[in-house]
Amino acid sequence: MSKYDDTFQIQLLPPLYGVEFFLALVGNVFALCLLIIKERKNWHTGVVFSFNLAICDILYILTLPLLIAYYAKHKEWTFGRAACKIERFLFTCNLHGSLFFIMAISVNRWVAIVYPFFTRNHVRPRHAKIVSVLIWVAVIVLSSPVLGMANTCPKISTSEKYFCMSVCNQTNERSHFNYKVSLAVIGCLIPLLVTFSSYVSLIWVIYKNANITLLEKRKVALMVGSVLVLYIISFVPYHILQLTFLYTKLYNIQLKGVYNAYQISKGLVTLNMCIHPILYMAVFDSIRVACCGKTSDGP
Repeated sequence: MSKYDDTFQIQLLPPLYGVEFFLALVGNVFALCLLIIKERKNWHTGVVFSFNLAICDILYILTLPLLIAYYAKHKEWTFGRAACKIERFLFTCNLHGSLFFIMAISVNRWVAIVYPFFTRNHVRPRHAKIVSVLIWVAVIVLSSPVLGMANTCPKISTSEKYFCMSVCNQTNERSHFNYKVSLAVIGCLIPLLVTFSSYVSLIWVIYKNANITLLEKRKVALMVGSVLVLYIISFVPYHILQLTFLYTKLYNIQLKGVYNAYQISKGLVTLNMCIHPILYMAVFDSIRVACCGKTSDGP
């Protein structure tokens, strides 16, 4: 049985996940349709990374109804052990896949603006496809321990009602904490440093170069702004609060404020899938035209 009062969590997450499910599904399916229909003859490297990010989102979006039902039924998991493991696995894949594909989109834009002649002569969509495959392999390898750790855990030893949890056995909590620390470093901190290093260089080049068009500057501003929002309200708070909560749990320190803040971060980290379509507007023209119309600088 949980040592924490789950009332706040049960009241917060079902409606929040419901809104995010609708917005993320509509936004990412719309973006995917435009990528397939409108951009099929213009699959440059940024489009390749955006397509993979949209697929990454949709795979997890489709599991959100399970979580909505789980929390709406006061954390009673009725979908079986396999579904629990798959949901936790896909969440981890989506979270860190998002971070790596956003890093790839950011570095790709940096290379295109800082080294335009090199990009024009040497960078091809097939290179982005190879990088995307490597990202998928890395994310699956990083996330695979979740399949062994996550499980359905009895709410009461004599009950047939179950939680779906990242780890059940208290003897595995230290290894689970160490795994989450590794994930935070490899799957969040490193992409953050690479992404924002590319942004600092990118902004400096744009500031110094008067030949860059206003449309290109707007695209960069949109990309930097949307990714900043993602890190500030979604990725960074979730990882910090998750590690803080797991540390207090490991050493049997009960802090209600930390627990409740962690529940809020669980809702906000899923919000990243709703913001990705805004990022796509900085990458390919058809979604920007569909949402904002044409600009004086081009489509």
